Amino acid sequence: MIRKSVVKLCSLFIISSLLLVSCASKKDVVYFQNAGDYETIVSDNSHTNKFKIDDVISINVSTLDPQASMPFNLFKGAEEGGFRPEQLDYIIDKNGDIDFPVLGAIKIVGLSPEETKQLLTEKLSNYLKDPIINIRLKNFTISVLGEVARPGTYPVNGEQITVLEAIGLAGDLTIKGIRQNVMVIRDFNGTKVYTRIDLTQKESLNSPVYYLTQNDIVYVEPNKSAITSSALDNRASIWVSIASVLITSTVLVLTR
Repeated sequence: MIRKSVVKLCSLFIISSLLLVSCASKKDVVYFQNAGDYETIVSDNSHTNKFKIDDVISINVSTLDPQASMPFNLFKGAEEGGFRPEQLDYIIDKNGDIDFPVLGAIKIVGLSPEETKQLLTEKLSNYLKDPIINIRLKNFTISVLGEVARPGTYPVNGEQITVLEAIGLAGDLTIKGIRQNVMVIRDFNGTKVYTRIDLTQKESLNSPVYYLTQNDIVYVEPNKSAITSSALDNRASIWVSIASVLITSTVLVLTR
């Protein structure tokens, strides 16, 4: 009887050690809890990214006469053996300018792709008739860190990405991520802005950081359970080992 009681007591000790992490409630993990059935939120979808210092962009100028537009494109090497030379990208320098062929330095920092297109169209009107200008941001990446399944930096193929899509790329928040306090860190030419968003509320869809910009960082803070379990991981393993030794020793003593 004594032996069974000791074994039971030690077993309960081990189970208690393994259950130190508290369970998360529904209000901690469910997204958009205050959204009603068939409720609609209208978005004007007016977000557009603005160019930043160190952005890498491609600009292609074309017209009905390819020879006329060629001087206004940035190429590497000469056309040889019928192969088209490689078109190079532009990097926005610390002054916010790009060095454009023929036109020289053009300040585009803070402009959207559409605004940049309009600016170039005006400047090229003295040289070309009805130029077609295609602009694309080449280094659009976002980083998702903290309590997500796959933290890391992800490239964005299109021109827009939402904070929910970014979290989706990272495999969603873990059960230990705080959904009410997701932080978006945004850098614009050296000035960092920290904005928090509550994903358990429908109003997060209208947050100024719901649409991400290039090089944004999304950080998911760990909850108390994650912090506690991290601190106790080593201690718990030690205590479990000690308890196992005690059980074994006790059983050996009682069986003699």
